Amino acid sequence: MDQPTSGAGPADEADGGAEALGRPLPEGVRRRVIALVSDAFGGLTVSELPAQLRQYARFTPTRRAKFAGNAMAAALESDALFRQRIGERLGQSQPELTGALEAGSPPAAADPLDVAAAAYVLRPVGWVKLVESAGEEVQRADAERADEETRRELEHLREELERARTHTRAETERLRTELEAARKEAESLHRKLRSALSEVKRGEAALRRGAAEADAQRAESAAQLSVAESESRRLKGRLGEAEAALEASRRAAREGRSVEDMRLRLLLDTVLDAASGLRRELALPPATTHPADTVDAVEPGRMSPKDIAARALSETDPALLDQLLALPQAHLIVDGYNVTKTGYPQMPLEKQRLRLLGGLSVLAAQTGAEMTCVFDGAELAAPVLLAPPRGVRVLFSKAGVTADELIRQLARAEPPGRPVVVVSTDREVADGVAKAGARPVASVLLLKRLSRV
Repeated sequence: MDQPTSGAGPADEADGGAEALGRPLPEGVRRRVIALVSDAFGGLTVSELPAQLRQYARFTPTRRAKFAGNAMAAALESDALFRQRIGERLGQSQPELTGALEAGSPPAAADPLDVAAAAYVLRPVGWVKLVESAGEEVQRADAERADEETRRELEHLREELERARTHTRAETERLRTELEAARKEAESLHRKLRSALSEVKRGEAALRRGAAEADAQRAESAAQLSVAESESRRLKGRLGEAEAALEASRRAAREGRSVEDMRLRLLLDTVLDAASGLRRELALPPATTHPADTVDAVEPGRMSPKDIAARALSETDPALLDQLLALPQAHLIVDGYNVTKTGYPQMPLEKQRLRLLGGLSVLAAQTGAEMTCVFDGAELAAPVLLAPPRGVRVLFSKAGVTADELIRQLARAEPPGRPVVVVSTDREVADGVAKAGARPVASVLLLKRLSRV
């Protein structure tokens, strides 16, 4: 990094400052000055910053001090107006220190680096002496700290040397003992080596005999392999002939079966066409009644959703929904988003729809009831790409039409007397479908029932 040096520039002379540093700014004071400018930097607007520093306006103080330290030091030295603004920010953040410096009596208990950095920015009378004395103080403190560290290091080295000497003596004694043991071990190994050499010679002779036997065995194996390959080629040829014969027989069987199937289909089509022609010729109307329907008798009253409500079941008991869906030709209409946002609002809308429709599909298979799930599509920019599950009708409301209105239309479209159950906790929806003869139930009732699917 460049070391900022101070001199009596034109801007300083215009402010009446004739003092100047005779040597580079001490490194400790320079780092403290950069940190001070970096902290005060954030309080200035972009227009108040020098052009070369505006690119660092959004940096944090730490990153600003790391990447813009040289630029801030140069701007602070050359731009009197920027230095004045930094001084004003310093006066706001450290009023006691700045006031003491301007009064010419820096506080004795203050850190010399803080005093020197503030004096370098504010440039009061005698600021050069403050900066130079702070540098000398830092150098003296560094020298004392280095001496103390050197003394501690020397003491540590002496202790290490004494431990090393003790360890060396113990290690030397141990090595002497191990050397004596190694000598004895070497003598034993020499004896074992001579014995092993004789064993190796006997092994080599046995190896030569084994190699000769292996060569003979390999020759015999090669002859047997040649015979086996010839037999394998012969068997493969016979297998190919058998496969060809089997394929020919399968093809003949398929062709024979195809002819029989064609004849049977032709006969069935002839019978169906004859029956259709006979039905047209006789002009028989479709059977809509049965003989038992002509007998005069009193039929039992049919159960309606309102009769179910009169039973001793809680409005949140899933058994109530099972009883409603057990009615003949029951139709379940579900306010989709009302149910999903009651049961699992934290999920995305797409996953809410898929989870609800999956549960309704299983419920439809269990109960056999007709099911329609309605979602609000008034705000959709394009149709939702969705494959409805088996047994569930999925509808989105058109532009300008809410899902609540679509549900009321579905309830009004049903004939009087048909069991229609609407799942929604929306009070307006419940009241509207109740006027149309439908039975409203709460969304939590369906959620409890689906949790058992």
